[in-house]
Amino acid sequence: MSASNGKISTMQAAIIVLNCMFNAGILILPRTLSKSAQTPDIWISMLLAGFFVIGIGIIVVNLSMRYPGKTVFEFTRSITGIRGSDIYGLMIIIYFLVLSSMEIRVMAEATDMYLLQSTPYWATVIVFLWSGLYAVTGGLSVMIRLITITLPFTLIIFIVGILLSSKLFEFNNLVPMFGDGIIPVLKGVQPAVLSYSGYEMMLILTAYMTHPKESTKTVIWSISIVTLICSFTMVMVVGCLSLSGITTRTFPTLDLLRSFEMEGVFFERFELLLLIFWIVQIFATFTIKYYFTSIGIQNLFRLRKVQPIYYLLLPLIYLVSTLPKSLFQALVLGDILGNVSAVLFAVIPLLLLLIDIIRKGARIR
Repeated sequence: MSASNGKISTMQAAIIVLNCMFNAGILILPRTLSKSAQTPDIWISMLLAGFFVIGIGIIVVNLSMRYPGKTVFEFTRSITGIRGSDIYGLMIIIYFLVLSSMEIRVMAEATDMYLLQSTPYWATVIVFLWSGLYAVTGGLSVMIRLITITLPFTLIIFIVGILLSSKLFEFNNLVPMFGDGIIPVLKGVQPAVLSYSGYEMMLILTAYMTHPKESTKTVIWSISIVTLICSFTMVMVVGCLSLSGITTRTFPTLDLLRSFEMEGVFFERFELLLLIFWIVQIFATFTIKYYFTSIGIQNLFRLRKVQPIYYLLLPLIYLVSTLPKSLFQALVLGDILGNVSAVLFAVIPLLLLLIDIIRKGARIR
C-alpha cells in the first residue's frame, strides 16, 4: 500500500521521521553543545544522546503498537480516560502548533538573511503558509513525495559540503579525548537529546503504517542515521573551527560551509545551494507538523471534516510565528520546546506504557 490510499510503508514512515529530525537545529547545535559541555568531546555527547533517544523511540512505538490503527489522540482514552486523554492531546496539539510556527519563522529568517534580503516578513510567510495549505490538502501522499524529492539532495549536499571542508580540519582541536573527564561530556548529553525532535511523529504515524509492527525498525534506522550525521558534523565543526571559535558563532555549521569556495564550478559556494534545499526541507517539515496539528484537533474534538481546520489554523500559525521579536528569542523558544518535548514524548509515554501494561496484566489475571 502507498500513502495515496491512506496507508504508508515502513520506508515512507522512516523518511518522514528522518526529515523531521534532520532539521535546522544542526546549524546551531555545535554552539549549544559547546556552551553546555565546554569540551571538544561534544561529538561523544551526540553519540550518547543518540543511543538514549533510540530507547525513547522504542518506548513510543511500543506504546503505539498496542493500539493498531489509532493515533495518540485516540488510544490514550483507553489508558487515562477521556479527561486525561483530552488534556494530553491538547498539549501535543499546542506543541505541534508552536513548532510549526517556529519552522515558518526559521524559513522566513533564513530567506531574508541569505536569499531575499529586505523582503517584508509577511510577504515571505504568506507564500510559505499558502503553499503549506496546498500541500496538506493533498494528504500524506503529497507531503511524502515532496520529502522524497528534497531530503536526498539536502543530505548529499550537506555531507559533500562538510567533507570538502576537511582541508581546514586540524586534529589537535579534538584532542585530548576526555581531557576534562567524563562529566563535561555528560553535561552535553541533555541538550543533545533535546535536539533529536522528530521521533514523536511515530505516536501518529504508526496508525497509518501498513506494517505497524515494523515501526521499531523505522525508529532505530531513522535515529541511527541522524546520530551518525550529527556526530560526524560535530567532529568536523570542532576540528575546523575549534571549540573557542564555535561559541562565538550563531550558526557554526553554516559558517563552516561558508568558509571555503570551489572556483570554476557552477556553484562556487555550497552554503547557498544547501540553503535552497534546506528551506524546502524545512517547509516539508512544517507541512507535516501543520497536518498533524489539524488531525489532532479533528480527533480531539471528534470532528467529521478536517479541511476547515486547515484554513482556521493559517492565521493562528502566522500570529504565533510573530511572537518572538528577534531570532534570538526564537532560538530561546526552541530551547523551551525541547524541554517540553522531553516531558510530552519521553516521560508521559513511559508512564502511559507502564499503566497500560499493569492494567492489561491485571485483566489477564
